[in-house]
Amino acid sequence: MRKKVAFYTLGCKLNFSETSTIARNFTDEGFDRVDFSEQADIYVINTCSVTENADKRFKTIVKQAQKVNPEAFVAAVGCYAQLKPEELAAVDGVDLVLGATEKFKITDYINDLSKNDFGEVHSCEIEEADFYVGSYSIGDRTRAFLKVQDGCDYKCTYCTIPLARGISRSDTLSNVLKNAKEISEQGIKEIVLTGVNIGDYGKGEFGNKKHEHTFFELVQALDKVEGIERLRISSIEPNLLKNETIDFVSGSRTFVPHFHIPLQSGSDEILKLMRRRYLSDLYVDRVSRIKEVMPHACIGVDVIVGFPGETDDHFLDTYNFLSQLDISYLHVFTYSERDNTLAAELDGVVPMNVRKKRSKMLRGLSVKKRRAFYESQLGTERTVLFESENKEGYIHGFTENYVKVKMPWNPAYVNTLHKVVLTEIDEEGMVRFDFVKATTKI
Repeated sequence: MRKKVAFYTLGCKLNFSETSTIARNFTDEGFDRVDFSEQADIYVINTCSVTENADKRFKTIVKQAQKVNPEAFVAAVGCYAQLKPEELAAVDGVDLVLGATEKFKITDYINDLSKNDFGEVHSCEIEEADFYVGSYSIGDRTRAFLKVQDGCDYKCTYCTIPLARGISRSDTLSNVLKNAKEISEQGIKEIVLTGVNIGDYGKGEFGNKKHEHTFFELVQALDKVEGIERLRISSIEPNLLKNETIDFVSGSRTFVPHFHIPLQSGSDEILKLMRRRYLSDLYVDRVSRIKEVMPHACIGVDVIVGFPGETDDHFLDTYNFLSQLDISYLHVFTYSERDNTLAAELDGVVPMNVRKKRSKMLRGLSVKKRRAFYESQLGTERTVLFESENKEGYIHGFTENYVKVKMPWNPAYVNTLHKVVLTEIDEEGMVRFDFVKATTKI
C-alpha cells in the first residue's frame, strides 16, 4: 500500500509554491497526495510567522489532523518552524520540525513514520540559509505561483522574514525560464511571480552578491516564453519598481496591468521608524507613473496599522494619503509584536482596541476604493480568465487588471480566456459582463 501525505499551507504565495514543490518530492518518493481533510499517514504543515494569528492557527491545524488520524505523523516546516522550532516541537502531536534549509529535504528525515513522544527538531542557524531552492505551485489549473527569489537583506523593524528566510538570493535566469516553460506546457494560463523581495532579483543568483541579472531583465526574458498567456507581478517594493519595468509592462505581450506595492504607512515619521527604504513622495511617484502609462491598471497596497508610536494624527495621515491616492484596494495588517524585532522594543505601544478600530476604518476605505475602481472599468472591454471552482452555482474569473467577475456555472469555461465588456456591479460587489460576441447578458 502506498503511503498517503497531506499538506496545509499558511501565509503567502511563496509558501504555496514551496509546498507544491515539497509535495512533488513526496510523489517522487512513492507517496500519494490527498486533501488535508482526508485520512493520511503524514500531515505536513507549512507555517507562517508574519502575524500572531498565523502562529495561533498552527495548534488548531495540528488538532484537525489528529482528529482525522490520531496515529498520523505530523511535520512542521516553514517560517515559524525556523523562528521557534522548540515551541512547535512542544505542541502535542507534532513529530518533526524542519527549518529553512531542511524543509526541501523532508523525505530524508522521515523514517518509519512512528509517532515521537516529543517533536524532533532539525533547524539550521539562519546564516546557513544561503543557497537557493527553486519552486512553483501547480494546484490550481488556472494559475501557478513561480518562485524567483528568496530571503531579504532589508532590516524593517517589524519584520521577522530575514530571521526566518535568510539573506536575499535568486534563482538563475535559465532555471526560472525552464520552470516557466514547464508550467506553460501543463496548460496553465497564468503565472504569478513570487518571492520575499522580488524586485531584488539577481542578487545571489550564483551564490554571491554580484548582480548577474536584474528584475527588469527577468521580466523581459519571461515575456518571450512561448505558451504563457499571462504573467502577473506579485508584491514589489516601491523603491525597486523602476520606470523601465512599468513602461515595459504597459506594452508587454504577457505581463498584466496589475501591481501590488507595499506602503505600510502614509506617515513619513512612521516610515522612518519602520526603516522602510522610501518616503511617501516616492510612493506617490510610483502610482502616478503607473496610471500615466496604464490608466486602467489595478494597484493594491499593503498597510500596517497600530505600529508603535502611531498617534491618531499619524493614522489620519495614512488614511488621508490613501484616500486621495489612485489605488484599487488595500491589504490591511494589524501590527503584532514579534520577538527579536526592534519594533517590539519601541515606546508608544498602541492599545489593541485602537489598532482594531484603525484596521476597520482602512478595511472600509478598501471596500470604497475597490468599488470605485470597478465602476471606472464598466463599459470597457477586457479579457477574463475563468477559475476552476463552482462557487454556489457560479463560475468566477479575473480580468487582466484584476476585476473579479462571475456568471452562472459552466464547466466548459474553466481555464479559458474570453473577451468581455464589463456591464454592471452586482449586490455582492462582483462585476457582470457581456461576451464580446454574445448578444445575451450573463
